[in-house]
Amino acid sequence: MATNHQHSTDRPVVVDYRSHRLHAKAMRRNQTVGWVHRRLRSFPFAFAGIGHLLRTQGNAQIHVAVGSVAIILGFLFNIERGEWLALALTITLVLAAEGVNTAVEAVVDLVTPGFHPLAKIAKDVAAGTVLLTAIGAVVVGLIVFLPRLWALAAPWVMGAL
Repeated sequence: MATNHQHSTDRPVVVDYRSHRLHAKAMRRNQTVGWVHRRLRSFPFAFAGIGHLLRTQGNAQIHVAVGSVAIILGFLFNIERGEWLALALTITLVLAAEGVNTAVEAVVDLVTPGFHPLAKIAKDVAAGTVLLTAIGAVVVGLIVFLPRLWALAAPWVMGAL
């Protein structure tokens, strides 16, 4: 009779090894499925945050409008792949900065209902970060579109002189 530490003669070790490997593989698969499921469940919260940002923040709405104009101009001028990359990253960066600014303002308001000099610094720096990214976006837009816009406008401008 086999004890817990011995294998019986009618049950080869290979079968135990295979069943253990199959069980371990199934457990890893279940863990992976659980991990993916947990990640997917977080998406509605992220979309809710983006929705709140776009519904309640006037500056975010302006950034989306300007970004949309840049995208339309990109299609009209048939800009190159690198220029699309610059536009996409710039638009994303500005909107992300606006989202962080909104989150900082909400947390500061929650923690500090009255005036506090550190709360002012937090809000000012967050707003300044949005301004920096917006200035950068304008520079990128000028680099990408100004030569093309000038090429269109130059004949009219030069003819009017």
